Amino acid sequence: MLSQKVSFRKAVPVWEKDNETVMNHSIVLRRVIGKDSDAVLRIAAHSRYQIFVNGEFFAAGPARAAHGFFRVSEYNLKAKLTDSENVVAVIVAGYNVNSFYLTDQPPFVCMEIEKDGEILNATGSDAEFEALTYKARMRNVMRYSFQRPFTESYVFDAYYDAFMTRPEEKYENIELVKTDEKVFISRNVPYCRYNEIKAKKIVAKGIMIPTKNKKVYDDRSLTEIGDELKGYKKNEIEADTVNDLYAHVMQILEPETIDTEPVLLGSNCCAVYDMGINTTGYIRLSLTAEHDTQIYAVFNEKLPEEGYPDAGRDGCANVVKWALQGGRTYDIVSFEPYTYRYIQIISAYAPTLISNVSQYRECYDEALLVNKKQMPDADLQKIYDAAVETFVQNSTDIFMDCPSRERAGWLCDSFFTSRVEKELTGKSIVENNYLENFILPEKFAHLPEGMLPMCYPADHNDGCYIPNWAMWYVLELHEYLERSGDRELVDAAKEKVYKLYNFFRGYENADGLLEKLDSWVFVEWSEANSFVQDINYPSNMLYSMFLDAISDLYGDNELHEKAEKLRETIRTHSFDGEFFCDNAVYNDSGEAVRTDNRSETCQYYAFFTGTASKDAYPELYEKLVNEFGSVRDEKDNYPEIHRSNAFIGNYLRLQILFEDGLYEKVVDDIRKFFLPMAECTGTLWENMTDSASCNHGFASHVICWLNKIF
Repeated sequence: MLSQKVSFRKAVPVWEKDNETVMNHSIVLRRVIGKDSDAVLRIAAHSRYQIFVNGEFFAAGPARAAHGFFRVSEYNLKAKLTDSENVVAVIVAGYNVNSFYLTDQPPFVCMEIEKDGEILNATGSDAEFEALTYKARMRNVMRYSFQRPFTESYVFDAYYDAFMTRPEEKYENIELVKTDEKVFISRNVPYCRYNEIKAKKIVAKGIMIPTKNKKVYDDRSLTEIGDELKGYKKNEIEADTVNDLYAHVMQILEPETIDTEPVLLGSNCCAVYDMGINTTGYIRLSLTAEHDTQIYAVFNEKLPEEGYPDAGRDGCANVVKWALQGGRTYDIVSFEPYTYRYIQIISAYAPTLISNVSQYRECYDEALLVNKKQMPDADLQKIYDAAVETFVQNSTDIFMDCPSRERAGWLCDSFFTSRVEKELTGKSIVENNYLENFILPEKFAHLPEGMLPMCYPADHNDGCYIPNWAMWYVLELHEYLERSGDRELVDAAKEKVYKLYNFFRGYENADGLLEKLDSWVFVEWSEANSFVQDINYPSNMLYSMFLDAISDLYGDNELHEKAEKLRETIRTHSFDGEFFCDNAVYNDSGEAVRTDNRSETCQYYAFFTGTASKDAYPELYEKLVNEFGSVRDEKDNYPEIHRSNAFIGNYLRLQILFEDGLYEKVVDDIRKFFLPMAECTGTLWENMTDSASCNHGFASHVICWLNKIF
């Protein structure tokens, strides 16, 4: 189904006057409510918001939507209204930059509180909320990553939270002005529960020492700021937190395990905490600062060999900084969600008593997972539980690639994660929102006519797109119809699907093969991606499947015939008698010549897309089943055939084996591929190594195989 339009009863969208275009600007609004009020907070905002009741974290949002559309959430506050006067406060940040995570649109907040049918407060009305600029959060800071907006650095005086906790406090309100009208639509997806989990143990304590041999953090998110990547340039930044820490080394003094009872950190001292699992949410710290100090929270998904988290791992500024006025106890929460198993707390300048290190988890509501199963042994259970963790952390409002570096809604990744949602919940609610977001806008800025974004909601100011990933949108749409029966959404997508097909037709050569595709032609993270020009056969194999999907979705028999002809052409051009070759290149005479580049992944594309079958290619199929996959690690078979990586080669392999009923092979590969991941982080990874994200949504697809095998 398509989302319904939603109206506020009184509220209209507003923002602080003269700050509509400022990057990384935040405001805070509040209302004081009586005890036991059955009050509902209705809100839509951009870029992000957090809700607090009496200074305690309550919820965050929004659920993301396409450009020009904003989803409305409703929160019942009754359970939290326990005092005679309760302060309901909402912090809203307007980032005004492009990212893979949030759209680059002007900031606003539209909010009203309703009690017993009466609107108590509404933005843009006579009953306006009290509002202040949230000056505690520094604006001129570095981006978190190339894919995400800003890091967090704060300056808290002793009264930083008074507006959010003390009903009697009075302030001079800022002027809020009405913004352009917005199109509000239903939220649809479930609300997160935000359970708090505490750090399980301290694994090390140490001291921070200045060094002359400092590392330099020069990630593109810091050095390439401009029109294509918005943010504050290096000479404009007031808090370069990663390089501040890189000017020091940590000397680990106590590497043994210590309990997490209140810890007194001396000046420039640190403690490294283990959350027990790689988890996503909002950092919460409770501490007492006797004197002015600075607190750093540095976090990683796994612990480096040095024994403490790396502030710049994986091209991310994995650090939040608070400058605190001494003389009081602080209970502080990060504004953005982060992913980590290990978190290092550093107290610079003065001793600080750390009494609580915890996290408010932001995950899909696990109470809705109605089809979890028990595995037959402990190792498989570890893998299964890690897959569940990976799903819930990557499926809050859309399907994300990872909840850390990007939080982006990547196509192809979503094809696999969407299967998991249906398997675990029996529904396709998140998938509905995810697919709809691509349908809603009339066009996508910076992209060629007909092309879909590689991830969305996002802005790709550099014009980059992945043509292959756009095909996966149609493949997922095809399966979505089978899962949901939702003809309305599929029909709404028809125009975009055919525009996409027309885009690809412009790249067909005389043989009907796609050639010289532009932008980022992507097969997978392996050597296979070195062979994408001039004619890439895995891309064409996928194209045949894409054509068949359109044919099935819209009754276009001509495209089915075209797909069959294309597969026959690929067989003739790509197969060398033993393996399918990855590509052909044009020689000086203008002739397309097949190369001898051969990858394991290319073979899996062939069988997954129906270009090959075990009946037509029995010898190749037997080799793949028995001599490739996880056994290659033991026997080093066929070294001239480039290995697959996790995504998507190994997943295509497992799907092929599964569909053929080779369950023992599937389970054996699953054990060898994924048990080391599950034991290390409790989540499943982007690659076969820990070189990138250790929590990638597609990896939860393991559940779909295990649920049906056991």
